[in-house]
Parts: sequence; structure tokens; C-alpha cells
Amino acid sequence: MAFTSAITFHGVEGNRKVKRGTFTSSASGTGGAIDTGLTVCESMKLTSEAAAVGNDVVVNGTFPIAGSAVTIVSDADEVGIWEAKGY
Repeated sequence: MAFTSAITFHGVEGNRKVKRGTFTSSASGTGGAIDTGLTVCESMKLTSEAAAVGNDVVVNGTFPIAGSAVTIVSDADEVGIWEAKGY
């Protein structure tokens, strides 16, 4: 199974869009690109829901990130949720 992500919430906070979703990394994967649905991502919060404690899940880039794809780095078999804010 490859890296997958899904958007589960669309909202607005002030003048910024807010998107939330889930991600899953495969047994041999170490992250992938999350499609946030935003034109510009200004911030992102990543939370691991893995049963075992491992390395932090991090964004591979510098904010603001242009485009809807935000690349993350994770351990193999990582499962979690994300929240992105931007335009």
C-alpha cells in the first residue's frame, strides 16, 4: 500500500480556509504528499495516531508552501491526522 491522504473537513477561520484530514504511510514508506486543497498552505499541524511511539511526523518544506501538495516525512506504518490553514 502506498501513502494515502484524505480531506475530511472544510471550513473557514477568520479570512483563512481550514482543511483537516487523515494520512497513512505504508510499511515501506516514509511519508508522502498531502493534498490540502489549498492554493497556499501557511501552516500545518500533524498528529500521529500510531500505537507505538516513533519519530515525529514533520513537514518537508518551509511555510508558506505554494500549491495544494505538502510533503511530509514519517516513519513506516504511520497513521495520523492533519490540519492545514491558508488560502
